[in-house]
Amino acid sequence: MAALRLHEIPFELVPREVPLLLVHTPAGFPSPAQDDMQEPIDLGAWLVEHPAASYVMRVDGHSMSGCGINDGDLIVVNRAKEPRAGAVVVALVHGDRTLKRLRYMDKRHWLVPEAEGFPHILVDENVEIWGVVVGVARKMP
Repeated sequence: MAALRLHEIPFELVPREVPLLLVHTPAGFPSPAQDDMQEPIDLGAWLVEHPAASYVMRVDGHSMSGCGINDGDLIVVNRAKEPRAGAVVVALVHGDRTLKRLRYMDKRHWLVPEAEGFPHILVDENVEIWGVVVGVARKMP
């Protein structure tokens, strides 16, 4: 299987307001439409809490498909957020970027994929946690 690669995407926070509905959208049975509108939402500001310490990257690979991060998705990575066990992180492993879930197992930290066929990576002196994933964006076909 091919290694997962991440590609940095240059981005600029330009306010783009989108109307936000107050109601929740059921994913089961349809419900009557309602016109309860809230203030517009700036998606960039909503996704990017620390612009100077954040990056948008494109995912190239399938090792995180089990948690809903797919090949071609855009991820928002926050370098200011402290990585904790359970977080999805971007890490440098021997200088190469990878995307994995940070786990604490057997008294050690590991980078764990969310798909079969990919190895766990021990967090040691050759691994640097580079940032925490705080958002995922995908265009639907």
